[in-house]
Formats: sequence, C-alpha cells, structure tokens
Amino acid sequence: MAIIAIDAMGGDHGFHSTVPGALDALKKYSDLKLILVGNASLIRKKLQQLKAEDHPRLEILNATEVVEMDESPSSALRHKKDSSMRVAINLVKEGRANACVSSGNTGALMATSRFVLKTLPGIDRPAIIYGMPGIDPKTGERALSHMLDLGANVDCTAEHLFQFALMGSIRTTFVDHIQKPRVALLNIGEEEMKGLDVIKAVAQRLAACPEINYIGFIEGNDIFWNKADVIVCDGFVGNISLKTMEGTAKLISFVVKNAFSRSLFSKFLAILAYPVLRQIKSKMDPRYYNGASFLGLKGIVIKSHGGADALAFSMAISVALEEIAQDIPGRIHDQVEQILGLKDEG
Repeated sequence: MAIIAIDAMGGDHGFHSTVPGALDALKKYSDLKLILVGNASLIRKKLQQLKAEDHPRLEILNATEVVEMDESPSSALRHKKDSSMRVAINLVKEGRANACVSSGNTGALMATSRFVLKTLPGIDRPAIIYGMPGIDPKTGERALSHMLDLGANVDCTAEHLFQFALMGSIRTTFVDHIQKPRVALLNIGEEEMKGLDVIKAVAQRLAACPEINYIGFIEGNDIFWNKADVIVCDGFVGNISLKTMEGTAKLISFVVKNAFSRSLFSKFLAILAYPVLRQIKSKMDPRYYNGASFLGLKGIVIKSHGGADALAFSMAISVALEEIAQDIPGRIHDQVEQILGLKDEG
C-alpha cells in the first residue's frame, strides 16, 4: 500500500481541486492511501459534498497555515512551519508517507523540500523534471521528452548539468522503461562550437560517460519532435522555455476558438471539425502530463501545476505512484555512487 501526503490547500484552487483529484486517484488505484493535509474542517466539508467523508483509504491531518502562491520561499520556510505544505513534506521525512504531492508555490515547495529532506549524496542541487508532450514525426504518435531543470537552479555549473543529465536518464529508464534513453543538451545550435563554455564543458563530460547515452546538442524547435528522451538545461533557460510553450499553447487555442466563432458559417465548420479537434486535444491536453518531479532529494516530491483541476491533480498523484514503485531516489543514489566510485578508481 503506497501512502502519499497531499498538500490539500496548495494551488490556485486549493481543496476544491485537490480533494476531488485525490478521490479520482483512489478510484484508479486500489493499493493507494492518501493523507489530506490542511484545514480539516474545510476538507471534511468538501468530502461530505462529494459523499466520501468515510473513505477507508483517506486520512485527514490538520494544518493551521497555508503557503500563499505569491509568498517568498524564505518567508514560507521560516514562518509557516505548520503549513499544509510543510506538514505534508514532514510526513515523507518521518516515513509516514512515501511521497508528497502539492500544487502550491513552486519556490516554497522546493526550498522546504530541500531543507526538510536534504539532497542525496553526490547531488549538489535538486532539479525539476517534467514530461513535454510531443509527436514522433515517423509514426504520428505521441512522444514524451523529459526536460530539466525547469526553474530550481538559475545559475548552473557543468557539474550541476552533468548531475541533472544523470538523474534524468535514471528516472526515464525506470519510470518510462526506456533502455539507454537519449540525452541531449539544449543549445543555440547543434554544432559543437556553438554555445556557452559551460555547455561545451558538460558536453565533453557527458560524451566521456558510458552510463549516459549522450547524443549531442538539441535546439528549442526540436523539443517536441522526439529528438531526445531527456533534454538538459539550466533552470533559467528551462523555465523560460516552459512558459513560452504554455503561452504558445494558449495563443493557438485562442486563435482557433476565435476563428470558429466569427460567423454562422465558421460555427458550422467548427461542428464538422469537432472530431479532429477533439483528437488533437486528447493527444496534447497538458492535464494528462501534469506532475513535475523534484529529482535529487532523499524523498519523492511531485509538483502539480498551480492551476490544475481535479483530473490534472490526479495525474500528478499517478506520477508519484510511478516513482514510488521504482524507488527513484534509491535508483539515483545507487547510480551516482557507482559512477563516482568509477571516477575515484580511475
């Protein structure tokens, strides 16, 4: 029985999306128990509305504080020791939960997770990894590229990027069952002479590491075309890339809706195009890819999108379950120890 602590108060919608999302996950997984952390009175009222107040695999743990979405990480860490976020992470530290899932403030969640759980030996900084939905141009089927770091580390050394590549490769191997996943560095060109010195340095390090299937540089316009399984960059580049992608998706959605609503004829065309549009949405709907992982910690922490609805939040819980089943922190620890040992012996 996997046990996951849920920050029920985090995110733009708080318990209005986390509680229904938790119930959706319990329906899908019979071997799952959830601990809802937050304002116990509000959580119980929501469960009563959903006729699930007596669910046998659901526990409520009261927390008196909430980390606000615009609160500084340092303030949350110092002054919100009884927040739903902090209490949920503490449950992982204490061994009462196998993972924590939160839609809350990303900076506060990372700072608190790092302070409470600490990083694994050999890992200097944790990184945020997320699955970018794309398309395989050869088959037309969905493809997924895992990208890190997406905002935890703005300024990175070559060693940090090497560690990110290693962690991303390990996670992709065991969670997505891809043997020798293709690892690429995000750069301004594919040629070896292009890019910053730190990118060139880590490229040499990756090319010399037999445990990593390094394939070279990748450009931003290839992220969605199944060119690599793991894409590595610093948090500054990664976060800007992610936000640009989200903004582009919203723009396309707006333009399409606006085009189909201009006249009666365009509305008629929308009806004819609906099956195709629905198929496109099913392939690219970001809710089905929700759940970013904080790699490098002595515990599993999954960050759900702040605006996630119930479906999206349940998917983040699914990501946590996958990492629990594969013991991702343990896998990373063993591989890092092995590679550092090989380096020391050489």
